[in-house]
Amino acid sequence: MRPQLLKVTSGPVHSFTVRQDLLPNIDKLHYHAEIELIQIVKGKGTQLIGDSIKRFDAGDIFLIGSGLPHNLKYDEPYVQESGKSLTESRVIQFHENFWGASFLNLPENKIIRDLLEQSKRGIQIQGLTKIKVAGYLDKLVDAEGPERILLLISILQIIAKAAEDVCLLSSIGFNNEVKDFENHRMTLIYEYTLANFKKKIQLDEIAKIAHISPHSFCRYFKSRTKKTYSQFLLEVKVGQACKLLMDNDLSIKELCYESGFNNFASFHKYFKIITGLSPLSYKKEFNQRQPAA
Repeated sequence: MRPQLLKVTSGPVHSFTVRQDLLPNIDKLHYHAEIELIQIVKGKGTQLIGDSIKRFDAGDIFLIGSGLPHNLKYDEPYVQESGKSLTESRVIQFHENFWGASFLNLPENKIIRDLLEQSKRGIQIQGLTKIKVAGYLDKLVDAEGPERILLLISILQIIAKAAEDVCLLSSIGFNNEVKDFENHRMTLIYEYTLANFKKKIQLDEIAKIAHISPHSFCRYFKSRTKKTYSQFLLEVKVGQACKLLMDNDLSIKELCYESGFNNFASFHKYFKIITGLSPLSYKKEFNQRQPAA
């Protein structure tokens, strides 16, 4: 299954789309010509944006550039229930030139033009900027007329001026401007890895999934992502460990094996390399961020 190209409609009286989704809108790797600003209001899961795979949580905000393959996959408890609104997100989708072909070329708009160029790697907005942008999104959801455009410009300007709160997600060498069969091949690799990371994935096994030789696979994956497959697999395992730390009362040893590691020392080492924290420190920091019951 290859990333799906989605057609985004803005409606007869609006030049760009603003909506509030109470259920996951799509649960497949996809892309579209429009730039997307998405805020997770309720729910959590795993985000795959370009070649970046991380956990997402309520409150997270992402800016996803034109043509960038992505999927925000909610955890199972949020998609298996019926009759309840367990997820919620705000989604703004706009074409780069919806405000006119020459608008972004105005000298005053250089910072917005540069931001939209950065968004082709995927951006996560953090810190105080995330809080500020959330406030503007509250207004944008209900806005009409010229106020919609002014609010969107304000949001982009706020993000563009806060370099310290902008986290680029995909690696600098990630190239999303590839033919469909290449997107299809990368999707096969991602999906097989996500389904099988708990067991030891052999090189010839994943190469067979990608329909290329083991030697060619190593070069191919590195050229597409600027990281080795082993590095990517470690990121997937650590992402699973983060999920389990937040959602379960497993011991660290149990969590190690449930995340696909077979050696506690390796688990602790790579968890700290990727997250910057030990597993216990990560869980403590997460718990401190949660509102009191």
